[in-house]
Amino acid sequence: MGIEFTYSQPVAIYFGQGRFRMLSQLLQEMEIDRCVLVCDPYFAPRAQQIMKENKAVCAVFSEVEPNPQLKGIIQVTELARKHQAQGVIGVGGGSTLDTAKFAAAIALDGGDAIDYYEGRRSFPARRLAMIAVPTTAGTGSEVTQVSVVSHGTEKKTINNPAFMPKAAIVDPELSSSVPPKVTMNTGLDAMAHALEGYWSVNHQPICDVLAIEAVRTVLNNLERAWRDGNDMEARSNMAYAALLGGMAFAQPKTAASHACSYPLSEDYHLPHGEACAFTLDSIVMLNADERLDYLCKAVGLEDCAALARRIRELKELGGLRTRLSQLGDVDVGKLAHDCAVHPLMKNNPVRLDETALVKMFEALR
Repeated sequence: MGIEFTYSQPVAIYFGQGRFRMLSQLLQEMEIDRCVLVCDPYFAPRAQQIMKENKAVCAVFSEVEPNPQLKGIIQVTELARKHQAQGVIGVGGGSTLDTAKFAAAIALDGGDAIDYYEGRRSFPARRLAMIAVPTTAGTGSEVTQVSVVSHGTEKKTINNPAFMPKAAIVDPELSSSVPPKVTMNTGLDAMAHALEGYWSVNHQPICDVLAIEAVRTVLNNLERAWRDGNDMEARSNMAYAALLGGMAFAQPKTAASHACSYPLSEDYHLPHGEACAFTLDSIVMLNADERLDYLCKAVGLEDCAALARRIRELKELGGLRTRLSQLGDVDVGKLAHDCAVHPLMKNNPVRLDETALVKMFEALR
């Protein structure tokens, strides 16, 4: 049987140092006269300055939380409706982009955000134009139709075409002030996206190529970017790797490492990238096969064991937690159960049930 696949990438991508300065031009080209800018508190002063300089930016929402809550999406939606916005700009990490994507998707429809979150209302075909501007090199949210949102203690990954940005401006200069630990967390998130897109049961040829290039680029640049935030070559390469990683998993979807990340984030408060990285080297070995060996050799490593070792080295270098003993009092049985039943676990090529996951986590005590 010949190769058969479906691939789509509808986001217009503007990549390069200094490209954020084209925001005004892009708004004009997209005929957006009124828009809301969404960011985190760190970016708020610059956002206010942008609003002063650009009349199209009519409101700023700068209260995005690290694990974005539905209440923030409600506030952005209300701002967009109040100002009759034609677009939403998200400037920040994955939390900011996911908030902006969700609000842009529902602002024109008039429904309540909770109804979309709970699945009682379908996302509309009509939505505001969304421009994604990542400031970290990891999530790839600028090229995916995914929004990860929390409501209280519940955290959901919602996958819907309504979340796909209209355009993405990827400017590596925006990541130059990211602290080293965040650089490592987000960089390993990009690695997880690429690897999981590659080994997902839904993998396909174009995404495989993107994944291999993303893994190679992370391996060659993450430590450099971690050591020197002003190394713009490394920063640019990591922004590129994150973009490729997002494209690599956008259609195949993530698998076991991300399935395990949700309980680790919700119950033990690990940041998303650190939570994905916590099990990533272990799952490399559990998923080791001929295809993964091919990827390892393609990126300059001997085998899967070498890849797992390098991931572990990067985690230790960045000061990320690598043992359960660092997380406090861990109920391994509950943790394994919660990971096993997560829907993303179905995308893993090797069946990892509770018994297999207990064994994996026991080895990480």
